[in-house]
Amino acid sequence: MILLGVGLSVLAIVAVGLSVARKVDGDATNFLVAGRSLALPLSAAGLMGQAVDTNATLGNTDLSAAGGFWAGASLPIGLAICLVLTGLFFAKRMNRMKLLTIGDFYRRRYGRGVEIAASLMMIFSFCILLAGNLVAGGYLFEQFLGTSYTLGVLLIVLVVLVYTATGGMFSDAYTAFAQMVITVCATLGLFVWVAVRYGISVPEGMGPFDLGQLGDTAQGAPLNWATLFALGVGDIVAIDFMQRIFSARSPQVAQRACFVGALGTLVVGVPFSLVALSGGAILGPDGADGPVLFAILEQAAPTGLTILVLAGIVAASCSTANGAILGTSAVTAHNVFGVQIGEHQSGRDQLLRATRITLLPVVGIAVLFALKVPETGILLTLAFDVMLAALTAPFIFGHYWRRSCAPAAVAAIAVGTTVRLVLFVLTPTMYGAPNTLWHISNDLVGADFDGWGTFLAAGASFGAFAVVALARRPRPVPDMFAVEEGPEPSGVAGIASQPHPQET
Repeated sequence: MILLGVGLSVLAIVAVGLSVARKVDGDATNFLVAGRSLALPLSAAGLMGQAVDTNATLGNTDLSAAGGFWAGASLPIGLAICLVLTGLFFAKRMNRMKLLTIGDFYRRRYGRGVEIAASLMMIFSFCILLAGNLVAGGYLFEQFLGTSYTLGVLLIVLVVLVYTATGGMFSDAYTAFAQMVITVCATLGLFVWVAVRYGISVPEGMGPFDLGQLGDTAQGAPLNWATLFALGVGDIVAIDFMQRIFSARSPQVAQRACFVGALGTLVVGVPFSLVALSGGAILGPDGADGPVLFAILEQAAPTGLTILVLAGIVAASCSTANGAILGTSAVTAHNVFGVQIGEHQSGRDQLLRATRITLLPVVGIAVLFALKVPETGILLTLAFDVMLAALTAPFIFGHYWRRSCAPAAVAAIAVGTTVRLVLFVLTPTMYGAPNTLWHISNDLVGADFDGWGTFLAAGASFGAFAVVALARRPRPVPDMFAVEEGPEPSGVAGIASQPHPQET
């Protein structure tokens, strides 16, 4: 019964994705940014879908159950903060620039060399992010459907590739809308059931108002603040978030979509944390063997609710995986290899063709991460920890400081990355989990240092940028927010393509 229910939800998502694939019409702009035509409902659903992933649901519940409300809720709260900051300071500006990928910003502001360096950092980080979503899918299929963990990971990849490769951003937008409807219904259904059946029972010292979690090192305060900082600031330069901002039909729609997406992220994320805190009352003294949310569904929830919640988890996993795969492949083809829009000798758009080709290696790297580090929320934070350390300073300064220059951007990327890498390999844990990726045993750094590296690396990056920028003679800067010359996006019928007045 569970297999049938989840299977039908997956088939419905694939059907939606394939049904709108015709809108691509062989055009790379349609494939990558939906012809810059998405209205508010689709834009907001896409942004929410990228935030409400299985890292911020399944990872949220595991971390909340183990360390308290702020250990888990910092994931969706951090992502909501990111969307609010992006809406306030960057969404309208970035939408006006008519870019294809966020890598284009670094090229226009700092030149080709910085574009390549930034793009490689983003690709690495998003392979980690994608892996976190595959982990959740692997666990779900293993626990409820009887497959191996590895096969579960591969099944999620196959499902997402089917419609991502054909419909691109159009498939992403329409499936995200359907996926978020499922996810919101699942979240509210689960929360109401737990509240009515068991009551929301929070263990002492672990609730949202127990602020020792944010002020006491022994209660994980550095880790919780590091999570909020890495996601709230580091996620601003996320490939998938920006891809949806570029796809909005106007700067105003892009901004509003950020605010709606932030609200939706909290509506889904916070209830999951509270459900996890009630896990002790639901599961009893033996607790959970594996992911807490799965244990609650398997041992206590009625079958119908279990199907709905699992369908929501699969939907969230597919939504973020879809955006991560598409955005990362686009950055690889367009910004690293320099493929531009134009007709290939086969008669197809060469950028569209190149992006589709790079889907497979991107997915392959993410699968390797998922098999090596079977964690959920931790991989989400790690991905944007890297972005925060390397790319956030050039992005923020590039918008608001006229002295920003390529040498300063290079210094920020080099110093931030180096500091973060050194601290990472010296620290025996990563956001509370054993550092199984790369750890060098030493007597200098212990587990109690975990979390501080996020702030030190970011501080070093911002400091390096400022020092180099101030040391150089100011030079004229280009008009960053003028529209690049190029073919105008064609209209696409339906909700995604209503005409709109151009903002001046």
